[in-house]
Amino acid sequence: MQTPKPVLTDVLLMLAVVVAALIGMPVASVLTNLLSGGTAEVWQHLVSTVLPEYIANTLWLCLGVGGGVTLVGVATAWLTAMHRFPGQRVFEWALALPLAMPSYVLAYVYTDFLQFVGPVQTFLRETFGWTRADYWFPEVRSLGGAIVLFIFVLYPYVYLTARTAFLERASGMLEASRTLGVGAWRSFFRVSLPLARPAVAAGTALALMETLADYGAVSYFGVQTFTTGIYRAWFSLGDRIAAAQLAASLLGVVALLLIIEQASRGRARFHNTTGRNRPMPGQMLRGLPAFLAFGVCALPVVIGFLLPGGLLLRLAFVEGDAQFGVQFLRLARNSFILSGVTAILAVVLALLLAYGERLGRGGTARALNRLVGLGYAVPGSVIAVGVLIPVARLDNWLAAQWLSWFGSNPGLLLTGGITALVYAYLVRFLAVALQSVNASLSKITPSMDESARSLGEGAGGILRRVHLPLLRGSLLTAALLVFVDVMKELPATLVMRPFNFDTLATQAYTLASDERLGEASTASLAIVAVGLLPLIALSRQISRRKR
Repeated sequence: MQTPKPVLTDVLLMLAVVVAALIGMPVASVLTNLLSGGTAEVWQHLVSTVLPEYIANTLWLCLGVGGGVTLVGVATAWLTAMHRFPGQRVFEWALALPLAMPSYVLAYVYTDFLQFVGPVQTFLRETFGWTRADYWFPEVRSLGGAIVLFIFVLYPYVYLTARTAFLERASGMLEASRTLGVGAWRSFFRVSLPLARPAVAAGTALALMETLADYGAVSYFGVQTFTTGIYRAWFSLGDRIAAAQLAASLLGVVALLLIIEQASRGRARFHNTTGRNRPMPGQMLRGLPAFLAFGVCALPVVIGFLLPGGLLLRLAFVEGDAQFGVQFLRLARNSFILSGVTAILAVVLALLLAYGERLGRGGTARALNRLVGLGYAVPGSVIAVGVLIPVARLDNWLAAQWLSWFGSNPGLLLTGGITALVYAYLVRFLAVALQSVNASLSKITPSMDESARSLGEGAGGILRRVHLPLLRGSLLTAALLVFVDVMKELPATLVMRPFNFDTLATQAYTLASDERLGEASTASLAIVAVGLLPLIALSRQISRRKR
């Protein structure tokens, strides 16, 4: 029996080292600026004026969003996984739909819907004859409004992970607890919830990292956070060092969040020891309990997807987009080029890294891949700052060398085009493709590799003729996930896009910031429509899950 050629294994290991170094470079670039003096006056001004507000708003966002997504996600996951009621089969997949709605799009839509001149307050004044001084209405563009918005757009992270845990882990021990006379509520709190705790914590951590990374929604709502501060220091104050120092502070918040998530588990271990993991038939709900369950599951879907989607359609058809046409097609082309190039590169790199880990005998390749996977935890604004500072220096050096060698100035080769932007996207989203490919590759039994080697196939032939056909579906899924993430990404695109190069995301943000919500509706609808594609595939998998 042949063993994998060490040459290919070494090449893939070297590739993993290079990719891990490139992924880690932006973070290292940001951290090195903590030791840089920079413009001391600007940094001192930030510390004495806005930095306390950034910290306070960030903490309140994390507390409010963390508690909200946990409550909504766990409640809906428990109801759809362990009960049967009218509409339950639809809610199984519909509760994931808000993931297709970017938070900044939701911010634009609800601001237009709930503002003083919007339809809701206008209807109240016309119906009851009120004036502005006769009633109080909550301000949507506020910290509280941002918390509510993030809850209803990010709860699916907790819903999906918790529902999987309820279905796959709790059935055997729930049956055992019921035979001992434990009621439904006590079973939930003493059996199901502890078993699902790691999954709930993971989903909540993902939601909080998305909250920390957001720029469009908090900026539009006027909530000052680290991300808005980074953007302001970079563009308004023109101080890249101050921006990098704020980015390092935000990175510290993300690291603290991950440490707290790990420490919250302690040494507790919650295993299902019964060996009976088949899904339970589900408790039938009737009457008032069924009505309440329907309402609890319907509310997040309506607020997070159906209502904003309908409002976007109304804006598009009633008010219209004067720029729809050639301008829209140009923006769509830019978005699709960026998303397509990044998705292809991410899938190719993920496949090579995952296969290198499979071939490697030690833990080096595995450790390097884990380092690559940490890129998703870094906010886009931090990555943008971390990429631009060293890449801009490299760009200037290359231009100087080119001028010295050939006597002409080529301009900015990396930051003047989409190269640096695609690099930033790969730093952020390569982890998404790598996780998907790794999960599918791990399901291919090693005996298939051994059988292929016994027939004379080398490591490259096994990848081409055995693994690729089996991984086709997961590779397409990984490409689609990266494609959608790049389409929605706003902070990195705003900071790093070339001059006069806009995308659907930046166009929607710019128009909405100018209060031209009708014109922003078509770009927003296009982003939402593309975001639905992976959710449709996910919904089909959920619907086919055996109960």
